[in-house]
Amino acid sequence: MRIIVVGAGAMGSIYGGRLSQNNSVLLIDTNTALVDKVSKDGIILEEGGVERNFHPSVSTIPEEGSKADLVILFTKSLYSVSALEDVKCAIGPDTYLMTLQNGAGHERILSHFTDENHIVIGTTEDNGAVLELGKIHHGGKGVTNIGKLDGSDDPFLYKIKEAFDPCGFDVRIHHNIQQLIWDKLMTNVSLSVLTAILQCDMHYISESSYASAICRNLIKETIAVASKMGLVFDENTVIEKVMKTSENNKGGYTSIMMDIKNGRKTEVDTISGAVVAKAHELGVPVPHHEMAVSLIHALEGVKRD
Repeated sequence: MRIIVVGAGAMGSIYGGRLSQNNSVLLIDTNTALVDKVSKDGIILEEGGVERNFHPSVSTIPEEGSKADLVILFTKSLYSVSALEDVKCAIGPDTYLMTLQNGAGHERILSHFTDENHIVIGTTEDNGAVLELGKIHHGGKGVTNIGKLDGSDDPFLYKIKEAFDPCGFDVRIHHNIQQLIWDKLMTNVSLSVLTAILQCDMHYISESSYASAICRNLIKETIAVASKMGLVFDENTVIEKVMKTSENNKGGYTSIMMDIKNGRKTEVDTISGAVVAKAHELGVPVPHHEMAVSLIHALEGVKRD
């Protein structure tokens, strides 16, 4: 399969590197130093104390005239539009676009570059961290869940599985992929976003009666929106799961909290913002989420020494 992986961060490198074993893979990134490094030395994945080297093709832009079978988007969501513009020449009428990015609502961006029938959305349980330029720690392997927006049994989904599984992935095809995406979203739109606003560790949310009350309200609003979408969640089960995550992570900091702390732009628009956008579309009131999005964007603008 001809695959373009857009974004050579931790996850893009893990997928781009491993997929290059049995597929024609082009890894795209705007960081020229990274492109030069990977072009020369390949990608090094540290897995279980063992280092493995992979050699996908790598560039800042794809070659004109060469169309991909599959484009996988692994950039931060705030760079999705510009990243897809950069690879637009490789998107043909038969090219599928796939996102495994955090959050929800990415299909709205992908739909500007292809039709709904060629969009695949999903989640990944794999995780990783950049150790140095071109070297990634692959900390945990898990399931790659994929599906179509309309739940259809598209034969291309099985081609993805056939291409991915021999490279060390475990692809599961779902006919209600939004259920999984919103299940993963529950923790991010409540616990994670609240730690960013309060600039605290995850444990503090369950420790503080005020913070835990806000967290519960964010979860309740999210479930109300999900229910309007036809998704099914048990409120008590979700709250218990999120609070247990908080209790078990003393000294643990979320990526969005660290983004605010370090003065970086966040992905809030595809996290809490995805809930707000869908709520407005369906006519569901979500005042806590609207406030959360506004607070995060306000915090992004605070000047730090």
